[in-house]
Amino acid sequence: MKMMKPTYLALAMAAALPLAVFAQGDTPSNKIEKEFQAGTSPVGQELMHQSPNPKAPPMTEEEFGKARNMYFERCAGCHGVLRKGATGKPLTPDITVGKGTDYLKVFIAYGSPAGMPNWLTSGELNEKEVDMLARYVQHEPPMPPEFGIEDMKKTWKVIIPPEKRPTKKMNNYNIENIFSTTLRDTGEVALIDGDTKKIINIVKTGYAVHISRTSASGRYLFVIGRDAKINMIDLWMEKPDTVAEIRVGLEARSVETSKFKGYVDKLAIAGTYWPPQFTIMNGDTLEPQKIVSTRGNTVDTQEYHPEPRVASIVASHFRPEFVVNVKETGKTLMVDYRDLNALKMTEIGSARYLHDGGWDSSKRYFLVAANNSNKIAVIDAKEDKLAALVNVSKIPHPGRGANFVHPKFGPVWATGHLGDEAISLIGTDPAKNKQYAFKEVAQLKGQGGGSLFIKTHPKSTNLYVDTTLNPDAAISQSVAVFDIKNLDKGFKVLPIAEWAGLKDDGAKRIVQPEYNKAGDEVWFSVWSAKNKESAIVIVDDKTLKLKAVIKDPRLITPTGKFNVYNTVHDVY
Repeated sequence: MKMMKPTYLALAMAAALPLAVFAQGDTPSNKIEKEFQAGTSPVGQELMHQSPNPKAPPMTEEEFGKARNMYFERCAGCHGVLRKGATGKPLTPDITVGKGTDYLKVFIAYGSPAGMPNWLTSGELNEKEVDMLARYVQHEPPMPPEFGIEDMKKTWKVIIPPEKRPTKKMNNYNIENIFSTTLRDTGEVALIDGDTKKIINIVKTGYAVHISRTSASGRYLFVIGRDAKINMIDLWMEKPDTVAEIRVGLEARSVETSKFKGYVDKLAIAGTYWPPQFTIMNGDTLEPQKIVSTRGNTVDTQEYHPEPRVASIVASHFRPEFVVNVKETGKTLMVDYRDLNALKMTEIGSARYLHDGGWDSSKRYFLVAANNSNKIAVIDAKEDKLAALVNVSKIPHPGRGANFVHPKFGPVWATGHLGDEAISLIGTDPAKNKQYAFKEVAQLKGQGGGSLFIKTHPKSTNLYVDTTLNPDAAISQSVAVFDIKNLDKGFKVLPIAEWAGLKDDGAKRIVQPEYNKAGDEVWFSVWSAKNKESAIVIVDDKTLKLKAVIKDPRLITPTGKFNVYNTVHDVY
């Protein structure tokens, strides 16, 4: 790589940037965070047109096209399609033009301690590309195309109509103990038999499946890729496979089905990052029925936001409602699905940057992380209101969280954090433990920051915390285990990557503990690059000893694993 030009150094010193920190190169945590949390936006593949800004530095059409692709490959996940900001800061022309090209080049080149990657010193961009990107963000953001019901119907396929599907289970699998496992970089899921530890089928899906959700009956499995493609898989088939599919937008993260009595398996819902909207579909065919935009005003400053992305969605156990969390505006929408032609929604304001979350043990309260606000919002699904906003540590990322009974505080729900080693315990029992309800009653200290998932089980006395994004390989390749009955004694470290026995030098990051149906095994993904060997390690929950390792050349970049029974019944 060339030496940096003097203007970079002078501007960096003027801006008081800690060059010694930035010049160390891209950390493992930065790289994996870009892949897991941000990464390439599928929206970048769509046709968009340049809208010139007369105050912005000139760009040729070719330069604009190249810079646009770089932005969507590396930046859109954090800064947003329209550059309004989310995990990253806003990059709109009213801000960037005043900063100037040279100033912007410094930040693109060196990054920042707040999480901005160092694109130049890491070797991922050269000086010419940094210059193009600095000029590009001073131009008006190009507008991606919308995606309406006619666009959806062009992608909609019913491969096996409902009337031609099995009328009874046609296989001998213990369906409730099947694991739907994301094979992130191949655009597939592996259906793994939890009893035999054998792969049942590899199903082609959308890119980087973000979540698998099982219908309330346990028959159908719904998976959604980041490219907004949904696959509906029938687990009753002799070999479970896709029976319907659709693309509901250009980028997405969430899918769910109706669970309330009288509506079991009737409807499915998917939320998209772009366009910012959610779509309600028929539960047996995925035919789209209703699209609802989430564009609107933020909960704090009440300013209009054109890109409020739909994050997690769950189905209420108390009403015929979907709980839809809108990231940028900080609102939870309680969507009553009884009449799609007269759709009723209750809007609950909490805190901006809502992301993921889970139910408390009573299934009444949904606790969702407002990650860049460092808060947990507690939504009362029985009363359709905000029960509390709880301050926690830096960038909470619970997955679904973990429920257990604390010896002192009673029922609690736990979350780990991306930003530090804290594990927050929040009381969830206002009936019998009112003094602790919806407060951070304790903090445990884990191995370090970079935690993505935390997990326990009603039949277990163990609490597992991964640290997938931690820059220290020894930490990212292991998992911390706490004894719920004796939390004060700290954690035990399980060397999961070492137990996998992989021969190559892959990253071997450990991600997402998931229990089997019986609650006596915990499955971990050992996640390496696409060209490296990965595996799944299974631990005996009682002894904390290695029980099995699943290796298969088809297990490429395994990440999320979703046990059918636990997903149907929201067990975590």
